Amino acid sequence: MAKTALITGASQGIGACIAKTLAADGFNIAVNCYSQKEVEGGGIAVCEACRALGVEAETFICDVSDFAACEEMTKAVKARFGTIDVLVNNAGITRDGLLVRMSEDQFDAVTNVNYKSVFNMTRHVGAVMFRQRSGRIINISSVAGVYGNAGQINYSAAKAGIIGMTKTTAKELGSRGITCNAVAPGFVRTPMTDVLKEEYKAEILKQIALGRLGEPEDIAGAVAFFASDRASYVTGQVLVVSGGMSM
Repeated sequence: MAKTALITGASQGIGACIAKTLAADGFNIAVNCYSQKEVEGGGIAVCEACRALGVEAETFICDVSDFAACEEMTKAVKARFGTIDVLVNNAGITRDGLLVRMSEDQFDAVTNVNYKSVFNMTRHVGAVMFRQRSGRIINISSVAGVYGNAGQINYSAAKAGIIGMTKTTAKELGSRGITCNAVAPGFVRTPMTDVLKEEYKAEILKQIALGRLGEPEDIAGAVAFFASDRASYVTGQVLVVSGGMSM
C-alpha cells in the first residue's frame, strides 16, 4: 500500500509545493483546504498536479483551528486512503501589528490557526500513527519563532510555540516509531509575501547571506527529507531554511 501524506493549508504557496513534492516521492496526497472557495481556487489544481505524478490525491475541507473538525477530517482521510503516514502542519495566516496596537481578535485569529491547529491535527493524526507504530510529523515554524519579529508578536508566539510542541511530541511519540521535526522558513516568495512593498523586500534581502528570497521548493525539499527514510533517526529538530538570514 502506498503511503499517504496529509498537508494542511495546501491549496497554494508552500503547502501546495509540499504536496506536489511529496507526490513526486510517491506519496498519496490529502490536500486540506479551509473552504470550498480554496478548493476551487487552488486545491483542485494541486490534486490534478499530484495525480499527474502517478499518485492518488483528494481535497478535504476543514477549519484546522476547530478540534472536532480536525477529528472528522482525520477519520475521512484514513477512510479514503487507509493510512496516514506523514502529517505536515503548514496552515497559517498573518494579522500583523505592533504589540501596543494589536487587538485581541488579531492575536487569537493567528494563534488559533497557526498554533492550536498543530495541536488539533497532531492529537488526532498522532493517534492513528500511534496505532500504526510509525509516522512522520513535520511542523512548519518560522524564523520569526526562532528570533522574533517586530510587528508580529502573534505570529512569532505561535511559531515559537510550535517548536516547543515539536520537541515534546518527539519525546512522547518516539517510542512508537514516530518522528516529529520542524522546518523554520525565512523570507519565502509566496502569495502572502508578494503583496509586500518592494522597499521592504529590498531591506529583507540585505539580511540574507545568499542574497535572494527563498522559494517554496526550498521549504518543500526540507520537508521531503524529514518525510523520507533518510531521516528515520532524526527527531525533535528544527531546521532553519532561510538562506542565512539572522545568523
